[in-house]
Amino acid sequence: MSNTPSISQAPSPPGPGTGPLHRARRPPELSIFLVLLGIALFFEAAGWLTVGQSFLLNAERLQIIVLQMAVIGIIAVGVNLVIITGGIDLSSGSVVAATAVVSASLAQVSDFPRAVFPQLTDLPVVWPVAAGMCVGLMVGLLNGSLIAFTGIPPFIATLGTMVAARGFAKWFTNGTPVSMLTDDFAAIGSGAHPVIIFLVLAAVFHVVLRHTRFGKFTYAIGSNRQAAVVSGINVQRHLVWVYMIAGLLGGIAGTVTAARAISGQSGMGVMYELDAIAAVVIGGTSLAGGMGRITGTVIGVLILGVMTSGFTFIRIDAYYQEMVKGAIIVAAVVADQYRNKKARR
Repeated sequence: MSNTPSISQAPSPPGPGTGPLHRARRPPELSIFLVLLGIALFFEAAGWLTVGQSFLLNAERLQIIVLQMAVIGIIAVGVNLVIITGGIDLSSGSVVAATAVVSASLAQVSDFPRAVFPQLTDLPVVWPVAAGMCVGLMVGLLNGSLIAFTGIPPFIATLGTMVAARGFAKWFTNGTPVSMLTDDFAAIGSGAHPVIIFLVLAAVFHVVLRHTRFGKFTYAIGSNRQAAVVSGINVQRHLVWVYMIAGLLGGIAGTVTAARAISGQSGMGVMYELDAIAAVVIGGTSLAGGMGRITGTVIGVLILGVMTSGFTFIRIDAYYQEMVKGAIIVAAVVADQYRNKKARR
């Protein structure tokens, strides 16, 4: 008989809003959406009081918010999977830098005298994109293997790869930007393309988490790893896949970042991992594992985007912005701990 468990054998994902006690309750994303609405209305009122302008009735500003947060959103989709399993991924920002410089190096034009690979210029856009995704996959494979097979805590494993990936990006570029990229590659980051990529990936992984065996296994591992093992789930293999997906999405985010900037630089993606984790936690995913939805993460990304743009709009100093953002992250974690204690009673 096959050792692979059937869908019915796997523990049911205890995501928010699931189970018999929650069916009659409001969707869990509704409260997060109300927070988003409240923040937006606050900045609308503050805008009229401080600068005499509307924050919400400006289509260009709203478009900028979405475009700025698209890359963070792509990363957050992968980070969401990791956190649902009870892990963490600190390497996402450095993966963005590593994939940005690699993909950009294969997207340079032939008439640039200082091309990184003079024999590999003017390539079809599929090659730099594939190279960036492969770099992300390899970092994800390393993260997953370290965590699954050596027992290293996810925090330590991904902290190590964060430092290593950033060091690789600096070594690869020798501290100089990789510029003069082809128009086809730059088109990936132009217009609404980053937003479309983010929304497509969010929709795909929403379906994966809620309606596939992979999603059920992901929730089961985060809820109770020992029970998942007893149920026949190959926890080690699944964790490797989860971290590889997170790395792949980081690679896509890095490629989009390089295309938007029309350049690859080793300093790209700094603090992106923390913004992604913040969006996921604000969106209702539990740091304890076993709970979370992509839809909540999307709203969490929008909350961060509205906050960043709103503070800039009412001319609040950047230092204060970081302090407020940190306070909101702490508040989200405290709320998560409160939910967990309440659920155990």
